[in-house]
Amino acid sequence: MTTTAAETVAASTAVPATMKAVVVHGPENYVMETLAVPVPGPGELLIKVEAVGVCASDLKCYHGAPKFWGDENRPAWAQAGVTPGHEFIGTVVLGDAKGLAHHGLDMGDRIACEQIVPCGECRYCVRGQYWMCGPHDMFGFRNYNGAMAEYVLVPLKALTHKVSKDLAPAHAAFAEPLSCSLHAVERAEIKFNDVVVIAGCGPIGLGMVAGAKAKNPMKVIALDMSDTKLALATKCGADMVINVGREDAVQIIKDLTDGYGADVYIEGTGHPSAVGQGLNLLAKLGTYVEYSVFGSDVTVDWSIISDDKELDVRGAHLGPHCWPAAIKMIESGILPLDEICTDQFPLDRFQDALDLVGDTAGASVKVSILP
Repeated sequence: MTTTAAETVAASTAVPATMKAVVVHGPENYVMETLAVPVPGPGELLIKVEAVGVCASDLKCYHGAPKFWGDENRPAWAQAGVTPGHEFIGTVVLGDAKGLAHHGLDMGDRIACEQIVPCGECRYCVRGQYWMCGPHDMFGFRNYNGAMAEYVLVPLKALTHKVSKDLAPAHAAFAEPLSCSLHAVERAEIKFNDVVVIAGCGPIGLGMVAGAKAKNPMKVIALDMSDTKLALATKCGADMVINVGREDAVQIIKDLTDGYGADVYIEGTGHPSAVGQGLNLLAKLGTYVEYSVFGSDVTVDWSIISDDKELDVRGAHLGPHCWPAAIKMIESGILPLDEICTDQFPLDRFQDALDLVGDTAGASVKVSILP
């Protein structure tokens, strides 16, 4: 079912009939194609994409990680035939009065959408825990096309947030990873006297540093193997940085804390070695928060968690309830976004963008595509 011309409100910019979009045909088989521009139905909006960030999870999906494509322990979740891209910002160019009113928007507003499109009916949605929605439909992965395209359709169920038009597109699209970072920080329940360690100074880790600093703990310590990224962590609020490629972070932190260890460890590297590192540097009764998406299984000594230290281990997923704070932080100008958002590519160079995110030399921080 589609809206009639009388029911549809259009922006002044004419919308073409076709567009360029990346289409997933399976692991390591992403293809640029010409597709029809989606026609919004009742309550749906069409946005012209300004920027879409390339996430580490995008890369792991591209390379076929079991979390996305399944293994003996889980079914496939990602779908072939979908356009990837869940970190996006765009301008509303088509929609009807119902959709605009539902989202509290006007034609021409610049919006970001939360990654998940919650069903509103499952146990989790009914409880208000929408970010753990049972069906778990998500832009760019499952049942909803993402924004590695010139236009993307926003369903009525989507969760939208207005963003200032004064921001550079790549900066505005950073709202998605930053909201994720802030949710991980919220999960840690940081207290004033805590020593907080953030592992990883990529886009997510830098947001964690900024979020942890905003909680005003005793000390925020950032870990990475790149001096450049550690310098960025200092600009984001880290009180101390440690290059784990050259220094023994566990010993340094124990020496700093009279032998006890850190109170909070938030893992944002996605590297298996960072898990054991966190367990070892935490004090007894400490809190471990895991945010990363891993490309393979991780093995640790669970006795550290239980009998040795009685740790509080928590997962964190997406950025629920943190989008307004993330957008406010970006619009405030307190983050060095020119240095965080290092690389932007046109849509036809999407493969270069993916490859750069996967560059283990750490040549970039945040990579974006500007369709």
